[in-house]
Formats: sequence, C-alpha cells, structure tokens
Amino acid sequence: MQKKKITVAARKRIALVAHDNMKSELILWAREHKDKLVAHELMATGTTGNLLQRELSTPVRAFISGPLGGDQQLGGMIASGDIDILIFFWDPFEPMPHDPDIKALLRVAAVWNIPIACSVSSANFLVSSPLFSDEYTRDIPDYESYLAARV
Repeated sequence: MQKKKITVAARKRIALVAHDNMKSELILWAREHKDKLVAHELMATGTTGNLLQRELSTPVRAFISGPLGGDQQLGGMIASGDIDILIFFWDPFEPMPHDPDIKALLRVAAVWNIPIACSVSSANFLVSSPLFSDEYTRDIPDYESYLAARV
C-alpha cells in the first residue's frame, strides 16, 4: 500500500474516551495536564465529555455514549481525518461485550496512523512529547492511488 504524508497542525483534535471504571483516572490525568489540553480541540464520548468539560472548564465536544455508538462516531472521524490523537483509557477487565468496540476503535486509529494512548503512562509520554503541541507530518494510507491502480 502506498502512503501519503499529511501535516498535522500544532492545535490537535484530541479524542478522549474512558470506560466507566477508568473515568476517574482519565479525569485526574486531564486535570494534571489541563494547561496542555485546553490549547487543543477536545472531543469525547457522552458522559466522559460532560465530565471533562465540567472539570477542565473548557469546551469538549461530547458525542453519544460509547455503548450507544459514540466509539463508532469517533472511529468515523478518525477515518475521515478529523481526529489527530486518541486517548482511550479502557478497562482491560471490562466484560467481553465491549471488546469488539475497543478493537474496532483501536484498529481504525492504527490504520490511520494516529497516536494512541491507552494508559496513564502512555498518555504521559504522549502529552510530554514536543510533537503534542507542534506541527508534524505523518504517513497515512493512500487509498485513492490504491483504488486507481486496481481499475
């Protein structure tokens, strides 16, 4: 598969997601990094978005709840190039019904080569990177060239 380069702006579009058992951990993490997060466009699934907006006193675009399709909404935005970073504090001990949702969201993030953080440690690494607040270039799949070559 051919790749093409896109430039990601210094002001990122960041999706924040957390399973119920991880919401408090995400809120604590976001509070700790508020000064860096508020410089970006934040979005989240339902309850998480509302909690973050209240906690950070900054706008957070809240989609519907994850189990009702919020994860798929975010996945669609990743595929259309409207999300630059995914911070998803998922609960590895969550019962299996959520497993396909988790895999689908993480898969689309990997396909479109966006940075992903799934824990406090990986989120700390991500937010402390100079690229978090700088413009950078990343490779994405070039599906137009791929499809044109098949015709």
